[in-house]
Amino acid sequence: MNLEKVIFSFFIVLALTLNFGFFLGEIDSPDQHNVYELFATIVVNLIATVLKFGERTQMGAVLLATSLVADLELIAAALVWTFAVHVSGTGFSPPIVAVIVSLAGGALLANAVSVILLVVEISYSRR
Repeated sequence: MNLEKVIFSFFIVLALTLNFGFFLGEIDSPDQHNVYELFATIVVNLIATVLKFGERTQMGAVLLATSLVADLELIAAALVWTFAVHVSGTGFSPPIVAVIVSLAGGALLANAVSVILLVVEISYSRR
């Protein structure tokens, strides 16, 4: 067993599951979406992105692209959250929560594609 591939796969799957945990719940309910869970999702996604920089194959390029999309969506969600709570003074209203969760949903889709590609790559390497 290759420890490097285990760590690589661990962070890709962890990014997906953390993102799913944040996304799950009523789309406009502030009580069901935690800022610390969003922060953990961003950190793990950034770690997964850094790990994907080592891949030199075409599949590695696609994996990196999906990770960059997820990072962009999650950082945008964090910026919307920060702007709504600390800058604009409008507070954490249901429409703002819906925007944040929608952005996290886009990142969730990108992370799901990344995991699917990882499984496909693993299944081809076994043959």
